[in-house]
Amino acid sequence: MLYPLSPVRKRISGPPLPFPPLFLSNSYNFIFKYTSSLPSLLQCIRIFCFPFFLLNLHICNLRSSYYYCYPYIYIYIALMASKRIVKELKDLQRDPPTSCSAGPVAEDMFHWQATIIGPNDSPYAGGVFLVTIHFPPDYPFKPPKVAFRTKVFHPNINSNGNICLDILKEQWSPALTISKVLLSICSLLTDPNPDDPLVPEIAHMCKSDKVKYESTARSWTQKYAMG
Repeated sequence: MLYPLSPVRKRISGPPLPFPPLFLSNSYNFIFKYTSSLPSLLQCIRIFCFPFFLLNLHICNLRSSYYYCYPYIYIYIALMASKRIVKELKDLQRDPPTSCSAGPVAEDMFHWQATIIGPNDSPYAGGVFLVTIHFPPDYPFKPPKVAFRTKVFHPNINSNGNICLDILKEQWSPALTISKVLLSICSLLTDPNPDDPLVPEIAHMCKSDKVKYESTARSWTQKYAMG
């Protein structure tokens, strides 16, 4: 349900308003079910909503001062995110990274699945690893959530598939792309970083008994990534 755009200002005290989940869910459905109207819709949002950004430099004050336009701001942000995601998808299709592929799940542009072929010069060679990618509504200003669905024996990847990779955390930049993220994950498979581990036990094995580490990683690859 869209809130009415009203000139009436309503002062709200307390902490900043949270993301309205139901509104965002409806917004995504609206955006992706009516893609043909995106250009005109985007233009309308620019005309009617963008001036509100200029009235206050601080988003928290904006939320409290212009309560009724708050949902429209997030439509604009979601549209900008979807535009960037569509561009990255086209770039991936035109120039896919080596040994990687990725694309949306069904019609949900904010949820992708990627496939990574294990690098030849690693114990993961020959394995096919599935990876999930979830884009936040304010992408690319926040990093995507990337996780392995295929089990991997690796010091920087835990049993839940979470990845310890600096560009997915504090080193993220809006200039980065999913293509670069996938290439970085491939590099991590080739060159693990046991000094910044997510699984200390595997990191210790990697540093103290490299032969055993590679043998176990190869065994897991055959068991979980070659089925």
